[in-house]
Amino acid sequence: QVQLVESGGGLVQAGGSLRLSCAASGRTINRYIMAWFRQAPGKEREFVAAISWSGTSTEYEDSAKGRFTISRDNAKNTVYLQMNSLKPEDTAVYSCAADGQYSLSRIPYEYDYWGRGTQVTVSS
Repeated sequence: QVQLVESGGGLVQAGGSLRLSCAASGRTINRYIMAWFRQAPGKEREFVAAISWSGTSTEYEDSAKGRFTISRDNAKNTVYLQMNSLKPEDTAVYSCAADGQYSLSRIPYEYDYWGRGTQVTVSS
């Protein structure tokens, strides 16, 4: 079992930045694909970014490209999401997820473990 706990969310003005962290426990995550998803009120869960075991491969949802950066520190068992140039439409609960497969995925049900999420609110 892998337990995931997100932190770093909060209220920020449009154009600002936040850095989310996802701390894992129970197992080391160096053999897990890690990803961030988000869900806004009344909307479906949406893929944001994913990162390979080693961190050498990443994938982003189109609106995140150029603004968000996913990274990982396997020694610390932690994954990060640096979010810059935030927009009001980025407001959502952001959750991290772990997938024991080999390839990056945008599909939520392919992920085995989930955190509870952290709220990000961007004011205009």
